[in-house]
Amino acid sequence: MAIKLAKLEKEISIIKKRNKRVELDKAWETSFIRKILIFLLTYVVIVIFFYFAKLPQPFINSIVPAVAFVLSTLTLSFFKKLWIRSK
Repeated sequence: MAIKLAKLEKEISIIKKRNKRVELDKAWETSFIRKILIFLLTYVVIVIFFYFAKLPQPFINSIVPAVAFVLSTLTLSFFKKLWIRSK
């Protein structure tokens, strides 16, 4: 009986750790910091591309595609909810 109880306690501990990890993952997915990082990293990549492609004003012209990408990623959760409701 003590072995079964110890096994159950271990399983509960594993489940709690997994739940904590899932909660942290979800918090990260919706965090403001993540959204800012997505914008900044996207902006930097586009600036580098525009610079080497010799496009005019790469630092200014990179803002629009970076903002568009961030907006597209922010709307994904909205469409995900619609899709889930349709199932």
